Amino acid sequence: MALYTRHLPAWKRREVSEIKRLAGEYAAVGLVDMYGIPATQLQQIRRNLRGIAVVMMTRNTLMEHAFSEMGGSMGDLQKHISGQSALIFTNENPFKLFKLLEKTKTKMAAKPGEIAPEDIVVQKGPTSFKPGPIVGELQQAGIPAAIEGGKVRIRETRTVVRRGEVISRKMAEVLAKLDIRPMDVGLMVQAVHYGGTVFTPDLLAVDEQAYFNNIMLAAQQAFNLSVNAAVPTRLTASALIGRAVQEARNLGVEAGIYEKGVVDLIIGRVYRETLALALAAADAGFELEESARRAVEAAAAAPVTAAAPAAPAEKEAAPEEEKEEKEEKEEDEESGIAGLGALFG
Repeated sequence: MALYTRHLPAWKRREVSEIKRLAGEYAAVGLVDMYGIPATQLQQIRRNLRGIAVVMMTRNTLMEHAFSEMGGSMGDLQKHISGQSALIFTNENPFKLFKLLEKTKTKMAAKPGEIAPEDIVVQKGPTSFKPGPIVGELQQAGIPAAIEGGKVRIRETRTVVRRGEVISRKMAEVLAKLDIRPMDVGLMVQAVHYGGTVFTPDLLAVDEQAYFNNIMLAAQQAFNLSVNAAVPTRLTASALIGRAVQEARNLGVEAGIYEKGVVDLIIGRVYRETLALALAAADAGFELEESARRAVEAAAAAPVTAAAPAAPAEKEAAPEEEKEEKEEKEEDEESGIAGLGALFG
């Protein structure tokens, strides 16, 4: 039902007009709950928001009048007015505003009758309390406590209030003594109107890291899909070409096509297959020629040699010794290949 200001006193009409004026000047109009904010903290919040946002405190009924007169999607803000609502005007987008206001929050002690915003947990361990009535107070609040070493100690970690439950007077007093401050105090966003849409806190509380990870995952999956489906794009063209080159080489090796860039792979494959066959023949008891036997023994010892760690304290070989070892190695490889060639015709 539309509300009109004709019957309102002059100062209330001016207040409604001011709300409408600010709503027309700023891109975003929000409702924030100011319940429990001390005056000093509110002043600090105002200073921190200077140049970014304007906070206006007025009566809830006057907000309803203003929103009703503006109509349209702005009128939807009326249903979010509750408690000690105040108005906030800014040109920032709702997500940035929500994040900014979250930073203004501080932890405060709980008051009797308040609702726990999250599970309140008391951790086990020593306290600064000396033996006395505090032990009974803790136990009455459901917190297991005992005296150890002349101090009060909490014997086990316990959740004393679940999220959404009312905090009793006794529990509030105990939490205050333990210096546990579970209440977030600051400008709590109730709703923000921006671009014809009303955003609520559940939509604005975005986990930025999770959002970023999802974007990265989507990008990787899109890249893989493009490559697997052979859809060339500016980002996947090089991967597609590399894949095609590799597949062409593999085909050349499998088909025995003697082309540049494939011949060495074919020779390497033939050598490995020949060596494997020689190893199988040796295991079956066949007598091999000396050169073939040396090649088989070298191949059999290769994994062990490669796995053996180098001795760091060992003296470096002299240039002449390195040259001799290199010549011997080349001679062994040549004789081994020649022996395999002789063995298999």
